[in-house]
Amino acid sequence: MTLLAPPRTRRSVQSSDLSRHAKQVFAAAEEEPLEVTRRDGKPLVLTTKERSDDDDAVLEIAAQLIAAVTVNEQLPLHDRLAVPYPWIKLLSRDDQKRFAREIVDVARGSFSLRQPRRLLLEMQAWRNSAEAIAAGWGARDPEVLEAPVAVERP
Repeated sequence: MTLLAPPRTRRSVQSSDLSRHAKQVFAAAEEEPLEVTRRDGKPLVLTTKERSDDDDAVLEIAAQLIAAVTVNEQLPLHDRLAVPYPWIKLLSRDDQKRFAREIVDVARGSFSLRQPRRLLLEMQAWRNSAEAIAAGWGARDPEVLEAPVAVERP
């Protein structure tokens, strides 16, 4: 038995509600995308720019993942992912492999639940790790203090 993602349902408002109750409609659109129905045209979706930008970013990641998974299958996936994401080469070899597995798993899971934000967070976490490595974090062992140091309250 195959479980499918639940059908997408959107809260719907009429275009006249948008003109009469703009403040409430905009507030609702900040919470979730709204379908704006019109008598004289196709329905529109009202959402925030942030959500729209996130959707664009998710589509870009999905396109890169599909390309990496389907192209040059002789190479390991982590090497194929280094083409669109060269920063993963800053990670250890084991972390590169873990990145490849996790990013595909998270993509599949978040897409199946229609929660793509999780994919963006995962990708950003891995990128942040690569940036920290590039900045020198973790290059040497931390200094262990003999005794606690008292600091003033900020």
